Amino acid sequence: MLYQSDTEMLFPLRVLPALKHLRGPEWYTLIEHITALPEHHPDVLGFTLMMVRLNGCMTCHAGSYRAMRGCTLCARQAIARFKGSDRELIGRWEQARQDILHWMETGIPPETS
Repeated sequence: MLYQSDTEMLFPLRVLPALKHLRGPEWYTLIEHITALPEHHPDVLGFTLMMVRLNGCMTCHAGSYRAMRGCTLCARQAIARFKGSDRELIGRWEQARQDILHWMETGIPPETS
């Protein structure tokens, strides 16, 4: 059997469908919104940045446990284990989206952690 990795450098958008049913209706609506947009849209980039921060993607490497499990399981676990409310999680997305918009306006990249 050939091993196929589910690991990428940063949070992959292909994981979105696996996250849709992990929280409540507000979260579901956000995932539906993000899924319908082009990948370069600020809302999508903000979601990706939020997930990079939440998952710790910048510290993931080929030999890490997270990388061996793959991006889908890592992202599902991060969302399912988030201790705050859906509103707090969506607030993190809104902040990351603002960070992306600020980067687009100023050229100053956002923090990833």
